[in-house]
Amino acid sequence: MAIATINPATGETVRTFDPIREEEVERRVALAASAFHDYRTVDFKQRAAWMHAAAGLLRAEQDRLARLVTTEMGKTLAAAHCEVDMCVREMRFFADHAEEFLADESADGPAVGARQAYVRYQPLGPVLGITSWDFPLWQVVRSAAPALMAGNVCLFKHAPNVPQTALQLGGLFARAGFPEGCAQVLLIEPEQVEPLLRDRRVAAVTLTGADQEGRPVAAIAGWEIKKTVLELGGSDPYVVMPSADLDEAAAVGVTSRVCNNGQSSVAAKRFIVHEEVYDDFAGLFVALMESLRLGDPADEATDVGPLATRQGRDHVESQVANAAGLGARVLCGGVSPDRPGWFYEPTVITGITSEMRVFHEEVRGPVAALYRVADIDEAIALANATPFGLAAAVWSGDVAEQERLVSEIEAGMVYVNGMVSAYPQLPFGGVKSSGYGRGLSAYGIREFCDAKTVWIG
Repeated sequence: MAIATINPATGETVRTFDPIREEEVERRVALAASAFHDYRTVDFKQRAAWMHAAAGLLRAEQDRLARLVTTEMGKTLAAAHCEVDMCVREMRFFADHAEEFLADESADGPAVGARQAYVRYQPLGPVLGITSWDFPLWQVVRSAAPALMAGNVCLFKHAPNVPQTALQLGGLFARAGFPEGCAQVLLIEPEQVEPLLRDRRVAAVTLTGADQEGRPVAAIAGWEIKKTVLELGGSDPYVVMPSADLDEAAAVGVTSRVCNNGQSSVAAKRFIVHEEVYDDFAGLFVALMESLRLGDPADEATDVGPLATRQGRDHVESQVANAAGLGARVLCGGVSPDRPGWFYEPTVITGITSEMRVFHEEVRGPVAALYRVADIDEAIALANATPFGLAAAVWSGDVAEQERLVSEIEAGMVYVNGMVSAYPQLPFGGVKSSGYGRGLSAYGIREFCDAKTVWIG
């Protein structure tokens, strides 16, 4: 795939870039290794000052960056502004809390025959961040802010359709005062990634993307005995029980499903509804989906913009066609409108069976799969009938039901009576084919550290 900005609302190629050559990749990796040698000794106060400066630049340039994100991957301008807000909050959070999260942890020295014992968290080295296009600012900042505050340095490999956003981020960290080599962007092709993974100077890898992309990265990193953190998407269940507030559950469900034009990993995708309230919920949900305005993502009146790539739109189209061809019913949408760009109508399908692709695959577009279940046992079984396990939302006013759903659904995150989101205070990540390791919170920053045991006799 070419490294290029292609406006998904029009299909127009705005700007193309040549990948950097091997000698330039080598120069930048060497620079990162050299920068780490000095940067790891910089105190938290100075790192925090640079991180706050980066957050300030991001806030000051919010409108320009949001418009760039909208141009490159098609999310609505309002959603792009929200993405910038998320980045600013996370940068400031880790600037303020990194020293606390990475303070030495005392242990019981006498219990291990020592005068003193503790755990010290120390940085690993250059971290390679391989990021997706769905949140081209957030996916980078989510790993870069904790990694940099922990004393690591970063190399960013973005998706090829968001090169300008990538370059803007690299320049932002430099303008904020971080030393040369601490945060570098690599505009490279897929075949240039493996040598980086095998380079001993690269200490750790974090990847956000599809499980098909994560598996080879994990395999290579495993062979090289190198730390990895993987967030590999999800097919998140959204369980609605009879005790739920149906109006709120339907409204939040629609918002969650079409967030980021339906291309968020933690978007609700499989709506699992108890038969007692299925018809009422379905009526509310379909009406709200039908009311959404599809259009130019730069128009403030637009609810849903285009998908980020032609391939992505075509893939969603084929998934729905496969389901319909095998007997699923399309309650609304189900077509690509006759207009320029890579649009797909907000869609609801039901009557889904296990022979259909949508039953097993993640659907990266504004398509909701609606299921009817007889009881909580069937709801839990269906929620878990997926190779993924990133997040889940459950709607119930019954405390006992809530406890069962939280305990028995296989997911890294469960939200009760609310929409799954990302907060810097809470760990973010999944299980099963959704990956391993955690981002955000104290757990996230410690992923990029060596927990060193210190025993003093």
